[in-house]
Amino acid sequence: MIVLGIESTAHTFGVGIMNSEGEVLANIFDSYSSTEGGMVPDKVVQHHEEVAEKVLADALSKAKVSWEEIEFIAYSAGPGLDPALWAGYKKAQKWSEKYGKKLVGVNHCAAHLSIGKEINELEDPVYVYVSGVNTQVITFDGGKYRVMGETLDIGLGNMLDKFGRVIGLGFPAGPDIEKLAKKGKYIELPYVVKGMDTSFSGILSKVKQLYEKGVSKEDLCFSVQEVCFAMLAEVSERALAHTSKKELLLVGGVGANKRFCEMLAIMCQEREAKFYKVPMDLARDNAAMIAWEGFLRKDTHGDEGVKTFWRVDEV
Repeated sequence: MIVLGIESTAHTFGVGIMNSEGEVLANIFDSYSSTEGGMVPDKVVQHHEEVAEKVLADALSKAKVSWEEIEFIAYSAGPGLDPALWAGYKKAQKWSEKYGKKLVGVNHCAAHLSIGKEINELEDPVYVYVSGVNTQVITFDGGKYRVMGETLDIGLGNMLDKFGRVIGLGFPAGPDIEKLAKKGKYIELPYVVKGMDTSFSGILSKVKQLYEKGVSKEDLCFSVQEVCFAMLAEVSERALAHTSKKELLLVGGVGANKRFCEMLAIMCQEREAKFYKVPMDLARDNAAMIAWEGFLRKDTHGDEGVKTFWRVDEV
């Protein structure tokens, strides 16, 4: 069975094609970026509309398949940026009608988890899901996903992008922050862990104040990384201890940060657990994971419309 997936929850429009054996046949995407202003919704929608047909053509070419070989279309129904979700859903509807394919709407967060578990061949991990708007520690129990802890305000990825704008970086800011951090030294910042939950808005406010007082970009980048990643390492370790699980899987775009991976790997080694991550092309927002999640949900999901605030623990 061959499934085509469509991703459009935020700045990335992607088309991915996978088969039922878990093989990625194509994973093509094009992402909106800007030197200022972050994600401007109408510009994101314009971007998605402009690149959609080319991304589709490139994916079909890469996979060397025709529409006749594709069983159905899976798409990101949510959660995400509402205008971006609608842009992807309209494309999914158009291609569904044109080529006579069933639509299967899936949860974007669940797709991150399932593709990470599949490619790492894991049994029952604790998931650390860190992307733009999402920062959650998740486990699977009693037949559904359970959110053990999450951000109380903004996701870490969004906080890093907002911080990047403060110090004059483009969008997305994460890669540049990681580079600058290598030249910085530690300064004290708020460390906000409340039980299993985290909070990043106070850290953002503090670094704005420090930057205005002349603290260097490099020192701020280093300190933001060290504090925020340590907070997540703490709650992740607590989740492993509580569940007695021995696998920790990091998913989401912030998982590209090498220092974050290093800190989680050290923590796992100290408590005799194994740390796993996802290759960057599958860790970031992508459509191959949507195709795979669609395959897993083909018997329970259909045309789900758009669900902007669809939580993973509702799946």
